[in-house]
Amino acid sequence: MKLIAGLGNPGKEYEKTRHNSGFMAVDLLAEKLNVSVSSVKWNALTEIVRIEGQPVLLMKPLTYMNESGNAVIQAVNYYHIDPSDVLIIHDDMDLPVGSVRIRKKGSSGGQKGMKSVIAHMGTDEISRIRIGVGHSSRSGHENVPDWVLSAVPKQQQDEFQNSLKTASEAAYAWAYEPIETVMSKYNIKVQRGNIENS
Repeated sequence: MKLIAGLGNPGKEYEKTRHNSGFMAVDLLAEKLNVSVSSVKWNALTEIVRIEGQPVLLMKPLTYMNESGNAVIQAVNYYHIDPSDVLIIHDDMDLPVGSVRIRKKGSSGGQKGMKSVIAHMGTDEISRIRIGVGHSSRSGHENVPDWVLSAVPKQQQDEFQNSLKTASEAAYAWAYEPIETVMSKYNIKVQRGNIENS
């Protein structure tokens, strides 16, 4: 069993916010697979699917972002999932809107949901897909809560929706391809306002 968890916050008021990028990407993946991530288990919405023959648990934690690891570790322990078979999808303020960054390990980079997952699992060797949501200012994170809990503006929606679609496609590929292959195919970087494959 592999686990793909998109991070976000439950509730209508958070649905289209930057912080729910992980939820949105998982929903796109579920749509591709003609399923709904709607079963409640381990403080999360879940659905077991098969991707190219590989059993995969899709997850949207209901714990709110900062406690995401609480839901992830319950599923990991239940299915005895190795950390290398876990993929986390989350928003990243340090990447411009339109960016997608795939990594096989590393720190949380200040993303509190990822920080919780790393803490609960006891390792940072966890694959992750980071979806760029931009930052409220260049100089600091003082406006973080308001920023991540707001929506991407209309003029950036095309780039944002493209990044969500790319993230969902990368997650699908991750289920059966080496992470290095997924990184080479799906990483997108934004430079000087232009979207380019990296």
